[in-house]
Amino acid sequence: MKKPALLAAAATALLAPLAAAAQAPADRWTFSVMPYLWLPSVDGKINYGPPPANGGSANVKIDSDTILDNLDFAFMINGEARRGRWLAATDVIYLDFGKVDSSVHSADFSFPGGRVNVSAGANSGTQSKLTGWLWTLVGGYAAVQDPRWNLDVIGGFRYLNLDASTSWQLNAAVTVTDPVGGGTATFARAGRVEKSDTVWAGIVGAKGRVKFGDTPWFANYYVDAGGASDLFTWQGAAGVGYAFRWGEIIFDYRYLYYDQSGQDKLIQDVSFGGFALGANFRF
Repeated sequence: MKKPALLAAAATALLAPLAAAAQAPADRWTFSVMPYLWLPSVDGKINYGPPPANGGSANVKIDSDTILDNLDFAFMINGEARRGRWLAATDVIYLDFGKVDSSVHSADFSFPGGRVNVSAGANSGTQSKLTGWLWTLVGGYAAVQDPRWNLDVIGGFRYLNLDASTSWQLNAAVTVTDPVGGGTATFARAGRVEKSDTVWAGIVGAKGRVKFGDTPWFANYYVDAGGASDLFTWQGAAGVGYAFRWGEIIFDYRYLYYDQSGQDKLIQDVSFGGFALGANFRF
């Protein structure tokens, strides 16, 4: 399937978990399922450490201006179950980006005297490939159930698995001398490296919507934040929707951010942001 057709097929989906469910009798379950399309640009830094013996490891900057042109495949779906004021919701995303323009902005070297970071100079042709799964699972409680607006408080976890590979081409090799022992190490002018990282984060947040008078139009909102001992992450979304008997169409902007400490973590400082369109089916 060609890329435009694939994106069009995916475009019937995003924000199910980001839209508050319609009120239903407290004694029965209601469900919603939503495929969606979210086209995020990606901005951030990834680290391929630790440095090998007598060599260097790459610190790579992703070029967010070109990444949307290189989306090879996308799968996105979410769902929600409710009974009375209680709810459970999940969201699953898979993204596969092909060759994305990148740059090795520096290289790390490890010597007996400690870690040394050196600028990599100019890149003459560096590209990265990124594939990853993002899974969110939360439970929640409807704190406000008003005909004009509602508010759910939620808590759960978010899982991110990222596989990254970078093929770099520099104008020149980078050679560094150990400031203590006097030995040298070299980061090659050209090469390839790959690495995977898995990140779990506990999250808390809120979501809901506000009706525009007696019309089918409404504004939706979503926010969560959390992390772990060496990780901070947050996500936010806001937009508009139109309600039908079968569900809603929702269009909004969604932003997801990860900040992870640690010299040798693949994911250092990465954000995903872009517009989303989804059709949420209720039954």
